[in-house]
Amino acid sequence: MGVVVAPRLSTVVRRLPLGLVVLAGREALDRPVRWVAVSELEDPTPFLEGGELVLTTGMRLDARNAGPYVGRLVARGVAGLGFGVGLGHETIPEALVEAATRAGLPLVEVPRDTPFVAIGKAVSELIAAEHYDELSRAFAAQGRLTRAALRPEGPRAVIDRLARELGGWAILLDEAGAVRHLAGRGAAEAAGDLGPELERLRRITSGGAPASVALSSPEEHVIVRPLGARRVRGFLAVGIGRSFTPVAHTVVNAAASLLTLAVEHGGEHLAAERRVRSAVLRLLLAGQVEAGCETLERLGERLDGEPLVAVACAGDPEVVLEAAGGEFAAADGDRVVLLVAASRAGAVAAALGEHGPVGVGAPAGLGDLRAGLDQADRALASARRGTARVVRFADLAGQGLLSLLDPGAAEAFSRALLAPLREYGSRADLLGSLRAYLDCNGHWDAAAQRLGVHRHTLRYRMRRVAELVGRDLEDPAVRAELWVALAVAR
Repeated sequence: MGVVVAPRLSTVVRRLPLGLVVLAGREALDRPVRWVAVSELEDPTPFLEGGELVLTTGMRLDARNAGPYVGRLVARGVAGLGFGVGLGHETIPEALVEAATRAGLPLVEVPRDTPFVAIGKAVSELIAAEHYDELSRAFAAQGRLTRAALRPEGPRAVIDRLARELGGWAILLDEAGAVRHLAGRGAAEAAGDLGPELERLRRITSGGAPASVALSSPEEHVIVRPLGARRVRGFLAVGIGRSFTPVAHTVVNAAASLLTLAVEHGGEHLAAERRVRSAVLRLLLAGQVEAGCETLERLGERLDGEPLVAVACAGDPEVVLEAAGGEFAAADGDRVVLLVAASRAGAVAAALGEHGPVGVGAPAGLGDLRAGLDQADRALASARRGTARVVRFADLAGQGLLSLLDPGAAEAFSRALLAPLREYGSRADLLGSLRAYLDCNGHWDAAAQRLGVHRHTLRYRMRRVAELVGRDLEDPAVRAELWVALAVAR
């Protein structure tokens, strides 16, 4: 709730029925009175919190202890001292008046006909009235902020209204800390100093707990709050030249709630647009180019000419989609797919490489996007396995046939095809003989010489290989399959 709303001591003194008279400390009558405490103790401070109007009849006060008594009250931070006359003292002791004057402590004479309880009631009524006025001001400000939020400019209008309500400045920032809108004197200068506080807020809120940062200096008081229900989607920063009152805190909280609704509602629209883009991607890959482009145009977008390059990125979908900027991007399966003009593909892929492995296909027309995405996926698979963050299909193709194969499928194929040769019980090394035969392109003499055996021995072994694998080694396709199986095994 914040500090208790309190009336000024001057307001309490002016209450006509009480008949209070100020004898010292008139210059400090603007102090807030947070409660009334009645005590006849020589040292009541252990029972005080500060901000009270202390009432006493001075039963234990005299010229000897008046100075220390006033000193203890001042050190405790009381609002003032009310002295009831007509009981223990017909008048307030002069030593007490002098001590209060020296210390600047408001000293008020309470007539005998004014009960202390009447002063307590008056202060309680004033606190209630101040609290009601505070609530009224807060509700009125909330109403004005809500009406601003309903205007076409929405969040911008809320920021403008908030700066006027506080008499200071207000800034709306996006998730990355970029200024979306600002209002109020000094806002532009303050925006450049918020970076460290935004980073601090990101660390504080990383566990999901809501938090805010408050900064104070003699010249300015600042509050920075994150915006968003499930995750941080932006920030609100406000600054004024005085301490934030409970009303000001209430106004800031109301503005933050309205802005959170706005950014979350905008997030729902963004999610819907992303679902449409995923549908457009499926249409394009299915060859329904006209339908896909027409759907995209309904979003106010279009594919930027031909040829296009398919880019597949395996980073966090939320992060990658944000990083895509104005490029066509859609989440699909376990990666995000972008369709980028060929002239920008290199720069886009390099930027996305900071967020995860990236595969880049070859340039393709709208009708060939399926093949382009297949290439990007093959390149992405290589990027996931290797150390390079960005892999282009053109570079991958230059690394040989094996780099284009799925590693798991190729290994399973190799094990199954070569299993009979590994299990062959003879001392003859059929795998080594087959490898030499294929490396020598089927030349018997060259292969036999490499193995150090007679060519008839090699012919015998190849007949055993053909029988065990059930393949005709004279068939070029069979020899290619066996070469791939041996290369994978190696």
